[in-house]
Amino acid sequence: MLKIHDLRSYLAVLETAGQLVRIRRPVRLEHELADVAAALERQGGPAPLFESVVGSTWPVFSSAVANQQRAALALGCEKAQVVEVMRRALDPAQGIPPVRVGSAAWQAHVVTGDAVDVRQLPIPVHARGDGGPFITGGVTVSKDPISGRGNLSYNRMQVKGPRELGFDVNEWRHVRQFMEVQEAKNEPLPIAIAIGLDPAISIAAGARYEGDELYIAGAIRGEGVPVCPGVTVPILIPAEAEIVIEGYLPPHVREGEGPLAEFHGYYGRIWESPVFHVTAICWRDDPIFQTIIPGWNEHVYIGNVLPREPLLLNFARHVSKNVVGLHIAPYGSGFLAIVALNKQNPGEPKNVAMAVFTAHVNVKWCIVVDADVDIYDPADVMWALTTRVDWSRDVFLVPGSQGHEMDPTADTRGVHTKIGVDATADKGRREAAERVRYGDVDLSRYL
Repeated sequence: MLKIHDLRSYLAVLETAGQLVRIRRPVRLEHELADVAAALERQGGPAPLFESVVGSTWPVFSSAVANQQRAALALGCEKAQVVEVMRRALDPAQGIPPVRVGSAAWQAHVVTGDAVDVRQLPIPVHARGDGGPFITGGVTVSKDPISGRGNLSYNRMQVKGPRELGFDVNEWRHVRQFMEVQEAKNEPLPIAIAIGLDPAISIAAGARYEGDELYIAGAIRGEGVPVCPGVTVPILIPAEAEIVIEGYLPPHVREGEGPLAEFHGYYGRIWESPVFHVTAICWRDDPIFQTIIPGWNEHVYIGNVLPREPLLLNFARHVSKNVVGLHIAPYGSGFLAIVALNKQNPGEPKNVAMAVFTAHVNVKWCIVVDADVDIYDPADVMWALTTRVDWSRDVFLVPGSQGHEMDPTADTRGVHTKIGVDATADKGRREAAERVRYGDVDLSRYL
């Protein structure tokens, strides 16, 4: 397979694998582009590269890592190996530091000062309830003002004006901690937004990691990510990004920002958020803008599936060495975990589900299936639920559990009831039935 090192090489890999479609029909940035991309994600289609965007000469790419097949291509492995590859990459002992270089592709074109206007970028208005155009696929690059270590994160950014973006940041994020250090000194926090990246960097940015997330990207690729200092900010930025927006968060400034479609499938509310003042926009020749459709598959994959599956798998395997697979289903908004188990004891499924619940607060529903069930196929999981579960005996509740405060079924503190389901087959209640199987064939030989 072609070596991936930036967005363009990844597009070539997707195209070779039949996972890229070039949309040449003109599309509007307001709703239409996101509608097409979301439909492709929903129907299992390829990732779209919109080559004709109304009002812009730049193409827009979406859905880079929106399903298991694309995650495998991005990580350079088979679909069944995704969790293991991520588990290794998230191990700090495997991290590979970035490599500083003298120049960057995005330095080909630089606009600073009064000439800056972020409204010239092809930033979509994704969903109909969104508060306006949002940058969703940009990775925030920042630096700890105390230790100097780098940091990657995702922060939604609403267009406020030519040089201002609303900048949403949760209290628990590292960039929020950096901002508070600077605010205590009444000083701004310099940051940069990198858009159009090697998916290894995009995936790394979705992880909760105590070091520099670029080390994760290095571990995925087996070599350090090239980085280069910003034009107006003292930050090391991925050198092969398509577009870079530089600027700072001024201290003690908050403005209303939002709403935006959220990972749970509902609209978030308007938050009093910091404001990002833009000092430079930089881009490489013929740049490609990249977006993530908010509240949809890739949003969940980047923020929940890829960074958290290894954690849950570790907890589940600590309880049972017979766990052979685990998947956080994107159609469950990150709240549903499915575990494959070679069951040896009738109590194993319940213990495994309990381990998954304690591994991460997000998980509210855990389904344990036999290893013959494809945990990545919703139809196969539903078949197991339908044919292997007695609802009066194979379901258990964990009331009063800590969940995610944004879960619509929880109270304002995130407290709700979790549910575990033993969807394994042999429970000793009747003679075991043999599952119907047909062999896989290469349909291209027949069609």
